[in-house]
Amino acid sequence: MGTRNLSAYHEGSIPDAGEMRFGIVVADWNPEVTSALLNGALRTLRKHGTRKENIIVRHVPGSFELTLGAQLLAEYEDPDAVICLGCIIQGETPHFTYICQGVTYGITQLNLDYNIPFIFGVLTTHTIQQALNRAGGKHGNKGDEAAVTAIKMAALQKSMEE
Repeated sequence: MGTRNLSAYHEGSIPDAGEMRFGIVVADWNPEVTSALLNGALRTLRKHGTRKENIIVRHVPGSFELTLGAQLLAEYEDPDAVICLGCIIQGETPHFTYICQGVTYGITQLNLDYNIPFIFGVLTTHTIQQALNRAGGKHGNKGDEAAVTAIKMAALQKSMEE
């Protein structure tokens, strides 16, 4: 695959997020990656009208804790959507597989159990360089993508409730 920005999107396709409230749960493990994901998500939410006071950021130790962190944020902060940001890099043991499966299942289950979108903004890569390439590097920023998805899904839900 050549170098391309996987985070590119059509500006006009994003609903106005001026009246939306978002939660972001970010894992502190691999901070050089997750802080870049967080910066991308924050920048994109603000770019599309979300007021600073309507963005709630909470940190958890690692990606496995994203699920409970997201649940707690949803219960106590009443957001329109929750963005889950993390980075899991494959090592030499099956730990990677178990963490990826647990986080994927957990976030999927939150989407089914709660009446708001929970967005999967977790990088699962073989190397730190691959993660950096997707956290503001040559392949874009997964944080941007997660924020765009959160805006679109929150708008979809609001349109269904009308």
